[in-house]
Order: sequence, then C-alpha cells, then structure tokens
Amino acid sequence: MAGATGTKSAAGAPAAAAGRRLVIVESPKKARMIAGFLGSGYVVESSFGHIRDLPKGADEIPAKYKGLPWARLGVNIDDHFDPLYVVPADKKAQIRKLKDLLKDADELYLATDEDREGEAIAWHLLDELKPKVPVKRMVFHEITPKAIQDAVGSARQINDALVDAQEARRILDRLYGYEVSPVLWKKVMPKLSAGRVQSVAIRMVVDRERERIAFRSASYWDLDATLDAGEGKTPRLFPSRLVSVDSRRVAQGRDFAPTGELKSQNTVHLDEPTATALAAALAESRFTVRSIESKPYTRKPYAPFRTTTLQQEAGRKLGMSASQTMQIAQRLYENGNITYMRTDSVTLSDTAITAARAQVRELYGASYLPDKPRVYTSKVKNAQEAHEAIRPAGEVFQTPAQTGLSGPEYRLYELIWMRTIASQMKDAAGNSVSIKIDATASTGENCEFTSSGRVITFHGFLKAYVEGADDPSHETDDRETQIPDVAEGDVLPATEVLASGHETKPPSRFTEATLIAQLEEREIGRPSTYASILGTIQARGYVYKKGNALVPAWLAFAVVRLLEQHFTRLVDYAFTASMEDVLDDVAAGNLQREGVLGRFYFGDDDLEGLQSMVSDLGDIDAREMSTFGVGPPDSGIVVRVGRYGPYVEGPDETRANVPEDLPPDELTVDKAKELLSQPSGVEVELGTTPDTGLKVIAKAGRYGPYVTEVLPEGAPKSAKPRTGSLLKSMSLDTVTLDDALKLLSLPRVVGKDPESGDEITAQNGRYGPYLKKGTDSRSLQSEEQMFDITLDEALKIYAEPKQRGRRAAAPPLKELGEDPESGKPVVVKEGRFGPYVTDGETNATLRKDDSVDTISLLRAAELLADKRARGPVKKTAKKAPAKKTAAKKTTAKKATAKKTAATGATKKTAAKKTTKKAAAKKS
Repeated sequence: MAGATGTKSAAGAPAAAAGRRLVIVESPKKARMIAGFLGSGYVVESSFGHIRDLPKGADEIPAKYKGLPWARLGVNIDDHFDPLYVVPADKKAQIRKLKDLLKDADELYLATDEDREGEAIAWHLLDELKPKVPVKRMVFHEITPKAIQDAVGSARQINDALVDAQEARRILDRLYGYEVSPVLWKKVMPKLSAGRVQSVAIRMVVDRERERIAFRSASYWDLDATLDAGEGKTPRLFPSRLVSVDSRRVAQGRDFAPTGELKSQNTVHLDEPTATALAAALAESRFTVRSIESKPYTRKPYAPFRTTTLQQEAGRKLGMSASQTMQIAQRLYENGNITYMRTDSVTLSDTAITAARAQVRELYGASYLPDKPRVYTSKVKNAQEAHEAIRPAGEVFQTPAQTGLSGPEYRLYELIWMRTIASQMKDAAGNSVSIKIDATASTGENCEFTSSGRVITFHGFLKAYVEGADDPSHETDDRETQIPDVAEGDVLPATEVLASGHETKPPSRFTEATLIAQLEEREIGRPSTYASILGTIQARGYVYKKGNALVPAWLAFAVVRLLEQHFTRLVDYAFTASMEDVLDDVAAGNLQREGVLGRFYFGDDDLEGLQSMVSDLGDIDAREMSTFGVGPPDSGIVVRVGRYGPYVEGPDETRANVPEDLPPDELTVDKAKELLSQPSGVEVELGTTPDTGLKVIAKAGRYGPYVTEVLPEGAPKSAKPRTGSLLKSMSLDTVTLDDALKLLSLPRVVGKDPESGDEITAQNGRYGPYLKKGTDSRSLQSEEQMFDITLDEALKIYAEPKQRGRRAAAPPLKELGEDPESGKPVVVKEGRFGPYVTDGETNATLRKDDSVDTISLLRAAELLADKRARGPVKKTAKKAPAKKTAAKKTTAKKATAKKTAATGATKKTAAKKTTKKAAAKKS
C-alpha cells in the first residue's frame, strides 16, 4: 500500500481540524511511518519521488510542441527560458490518485524533504494538483513523533527562491547535457554524455592519471638504527632514523620532483653503495643523546557527520561505495533511526547535544564530559546551517544494540552514533617526545639520528571513535609509540644499523572517498549529488574501479581532451565552483533565474555563451581528439579510442586491442610492443581447404584468436565463411592448416539417437565443448572429445541424469572467511559468467577490476552487500487470463501532457529537481 491512513490518534498527535488533511511525502515507506505518528484525520500518501520533469525523449514531447526549434531541449530559450515539464507515463496514475484524495481533503500539507530539491518537488505538486484548499509546506529533519508533530504546527509557505535555484540548476544541467553531448557523439563516439559537474569529476580523475603517466621514479636510501636504552628501560630497544649527514638533511621521497630529480641540492642523496658503507661505518659508533624535547599532545573531537564525511568514512571503514552509503542512510532515515542524510551542516540541535551528553555520562562517566557543550560550525561555503548534521534521531539516542538493526544498516548506524557521541566528549591528551641523537662514523661523517614517540594519558573522545585514514601508512589519532626514559648525554649502543632502499611513488589514484573530498574542497557541485555523479561516471564507462582506486578509461581521456580544448570554461574547476555561488545567490533572492541562464547560454561582452560554443565544430579533428602517444614521440606508437574500444597502433600501422582492465599508466612502450606482437587485424595465411579451395587465415579478434575462410570477391552477401575459435592449447604463432581444418569442421555430427532420431553434434561454445541433441545440451570433459567422441559414448552421456549448471559443482577457488553481515563463510567460485563470491545465500559476480588472486574478504563483503541492497532480479511472469470481477480496473491512459502555469502574479513554470533514487523507487 503506497500511502497510509491513521485510524486512531497517536499519543500527543496534533488535533485534526474538522475534515481531513492530505499529507504528501516522497516515498511510501516515509508515508507509512508518518501516518502512524499523525493518527486519524490525516491521509498520508507518497508522490513516488518527482512527479514531473523535462521530457526525456521525443516521445514525451506533447504534440503541440513537436517541431518547435526549442522542443528538443525542453526549454524555450527565447521565452525567458521557460521549461516544458511533462508527467511521465509511470506517474500519471499516481497523480490521478493524489487528485482523487485531494477532493476529500480540507487542507494539503506538502511534506517533501527540506532542501532545494524537496522544495521543487513540493512546488511541482502544487502546480500539477492545483488545489482549491489551503496549502502548507511541512518540513522536518527526522521522522520521530515529536518532529512530525512540531512540523505540522510550524508549517510555512513554499520558498520561491529555493525553487528558482533548483529550477535554474535543472535547466543549466539540461542545456549543458543536451548541447554538449551531441558534440561528443559526432567527434568521439555515439551515445556518450556530458554533464556540468560530471565532466569536471572525470577531468579530475584523468588529470591524476596524467600525473602518473608523466611520473618518473627515483630511488633513495636511508639508515635505521636499533638502539639499546639499557637494562630496566621500557622499551629497552627502540628505533632511530638518520636525518642528516654533516649538517645536510638526508633526502626523503618528498624531496624529489615528479621527474625523479632532487628539488634542492642542499640535501644528501644516499644511494645504495653510500648508504651501505655508512651503515658499516656506524656499526661500532657511540650514539649520544644530544637533546630531548617533550610537549603536550592534544587532539580535539571530529565534527559530526555531514553527507560527504559520512560517505568518505563509510568507504574507509566499512568498504561501502558512496551510492551504497546513501542508499543505506536513506533507509535509516525513513525508518526513523537517523536525521536527514543530505546535509552540508555540522550543527547539532540543543536536543541532540543534550542527548549526546547524557549518553556520554552514562556510558563513559562524567570525567569524559566537557564542562560546556561543543558547538561546531561548517567550513563548507554557504552551508545551510538551518539543517542539522547527520545524527541518531530522537530526543534520546538509541545505542546500536537497542535499534534492532542488522547488517549494513547496523554498521552504518553504529558509525553515525559513535561519531555523534564522540563529538561531545573531552579532548584526547598526552605527551609527544622527540629525541636527537649524534653519532660519528668511523669514516668521519657526523650523523644525526632522531626518534619520536607519543603517549596518550587520557583518551577522551578516542574511547568512542577514531577516524580512518585514506593512506594506510598514515598514523591514526590513537596510535602510541613509547620512547624509553633517557637523559641528555646518555650513550646508547646500536644493536643494528641497517640501510634500506626506497623508490618514490606516483600520486595515488582517487578513491571514491578522496574524489568526494577533492570535489568538496574545490567547492564543485553539491554534496548531496556526489554519490549519483560517481555512479554515473562509472556506469557510463568513463571510470572503473581497480580495487578501491578509480581508473579512467581511454574514452575519458578523449572526452576530456575535447572539452579542454574546445569547451575550456565548461570544465574549468574555478568556473564550475563559481556556478554554485551563483545558484546560492538565486536561492538567497539576490539574483534572478532568467539572468543567470541567459548569461550562461547566450553569453555577454565578457563571457562566451554555450550556444556559440556548440555552433561551429568544423575545427575539431575527431581523430586527433582520440589519439594519444605512447612513450617518447620517436616510438611511433599511439593508442586510439575506436568504436569498439581502445587499441594501439604501431609505426607500420599494425593494431592490437588494449585490454579493458589495463590502466593507462601501465600502457608503456614495452607493453604496447607486447600487444602488437599479436596484433588484431593482421592475418596469417595458413593455406587452402581441400574441399572448397578457399584460403584459410588465422587472426586475433576482439574476442580472441580464430581461424576463418576468405570468401572470393563477388560472393553473395548471404554466404557466410566457416569460422572457429582457437582451442586453449593453440596459439597464433603455432596454429597450422591441419589445426584450422579441424576447427572449421565443427560442429561435427556424431550420429543420430536411435530412439528419437535427433541428430547429435559436438560443438565448441562460449562455456566450453559440449554435445547438442535438439534443445538438450551436455558438457564434454575436454576439447579433444569434440573430434573423436563416438555415438555410443555420446549416448552414454545422455543416458546419465543431467547435472544442474551443465557440470558438477567445482570446489571453491578460494576461501575468504566469514561475511560480517551474514556470519557465513565466504568463498570464491567459478560460475557460468566468470568467478563470483558467495556466502551460500547471496552470489555476487566479480567486477572487471577484481581478481581471484587479490580479492579480500572486505571487497567480497562489499560485493555481497551491494547485491543484497539491489535485491533479487525480477522475472517477468506470464499473465493469467483475466477474470471478470466487481473491482474497478485501472488503466493507464495515453494523455497528452500539457504545460501548466503556476498561479500567482508572477508567471512561473514548474521546477524539477535531480532525481532522488530512494524516493523514485516504485512499490
């Protein structure tokens, strides 16, 4: 049931006026929760997310607008950028239902989310339903009885400025996507898409890969000494590192430029011979403590979660993607477990602070509670402080155990709960110590070593929560390193002095967490959209994951190059960030929507408009946009983005496909030559067939090496050459004509079944060799059986019961451990569509960036959690013959969507908000 009607008044619910009140929210789940809090007199119904939008295709454009020059855009650029909104076919029945409910209502409450998107949805509902009863805007940050009761009592009017800002954003994104995407279709590849923030995010990932490609590694060495503090000291042995030689600092990785050269000549660059000799010269030296510096250590708590920090921390600690995090957070919010999860504020309400402090006192004691409540302010520009941070819902926080949650919901709630509690606890305190130690080598060098440590004397908020780190080598805030109690002048013998070599590393690729952090730091886009942007750039094939790292495809390089060279402003980081300031000014009422859109599209004296950018494309060389050099220019090797994927091309124009999972920075000259050694498109002539006299060739194709006949010129189009894929035991280098003839003889007729008369054939298929009799297929044990299996042997195979999945269950490829959600053992198995992980109940296929050898339990748990979140695949059932019943049958009518105008003095067309995944789910 999509909506819910309360039958009896909940305790403390607002008294309903005479008549009925219709409350409209976005999702059915939220409707059921709120209906239980409001009681009788209220009907709570869902809009199922957005109820109308700009047309998504020509079939959605109303007949009277078709043929107009602006209809394709869905925005009348010549008439105040008037948008054309239509109700999608799948929402028309729900609109009719809402209108029917409204006929019996005396008041209408629009209770969509309190953000710009929610405000726009409320305005769309108002404009589409055209109510004749009083209308109120009802907003809340959490779904609890008190919050809902308060929201009814403090309802307001729709904020037109917020609607304008969301409408401006929607139209900007439509103009950008619908004008720039066709350029990509013509100059790069069909069916590509461009987006105002999406394209900038892709550029960030490509820029990082460019840095990795240009990076040149440098090697450096350093020395580590293990010193003996003497008997009775704790710890007795402790490490110390060489920091300078003859007053010149020893070079570390940070001292090298990306080109592999030292940034400064004032440092000592130790190579292996020098470091090894110096270590030997220090083996018998006296290590003397020169100075000891001790200072207090203090660490303040982290601010409560906002959208982006929650996504980042859930990625680090729980292995969740940004989209998974938001899906699970949406469920927690709709269940009444947490406050609204799309927020850029770190502010806590007085109620939340009181609840958190009470729980600190109860769980950790008064000694962990600061004298005054902690107040946090957002560092995010233009943060909406009217919103709250993400926190447990209610006036009294439930501990994770009290919620009754399990699986991903439990783990994410626990993360939010711990972070909120910790934000109201005392600072962590301790001491940090730094010791400088002198030693003179037997060869005369004066060497300085240093040791440092940290001891936490009061853990404070660290008792409840410690933030994760993107870099595994980075020390967490609760890390302690104890240094023995030594004094200046103490002589400490070295038990060992070791030289160790290192190499500088290229900048790390972005993960979802670090890309979100970078977008937020540059103030690009809105935090609430980051999860959908990351999902889009991966779904479109611009970016893929290798482990947790985001790797750009060569397609992304081609798209970014075209945008940088011909639409420079549109992918400029500063310009994209400034657009958020402009939209914030619209939301504040300082700028008008039409003026903002006009300057963006038509331009002015200082700014080129989008319209002129896309008008003249003659100077864009499509081949140049998709061609990239490999190695130095004199290598003559390039990689090109073709219609069927990237490929390398050598100086002699030989070609070879680039494996989909090969990152761009790993496509070196040597790797390209290796690929070109078995190029696609190059034919190896093997001879002619004895029966037809046709030439037989072997070549590497997109799906692997194969042999085929070459038809003569003038052969009819209906003629098809015989073709066969090479067996696993064959290669292009060694395949012979005899091998080819065997392959071309397939499928081979084994004989006829004496009972049924059906012909039995042996064939080679996608999943290996098999027998086929009518529609009944049976697997063969080896490829050679296709050529020598007899009819009797085939009949014996068919006489045996058919095994499910065509073959007996194979043993697991790898055992990973227990799944943190189900508690069942997780293993890797080989399946029909490749390797997959399973806990016995849920199966999840490995992605292209996963491998059986490297997959971890954490990654497997992420894949299984994602599969559970998506639910089972829906199967289309055959409809049974309809029976006549007294029930009224609802049919979808094909009605022409009409453009409506809002009531009021100012002409206004409905605003559309970026689609919310959870709210758009259909019951």
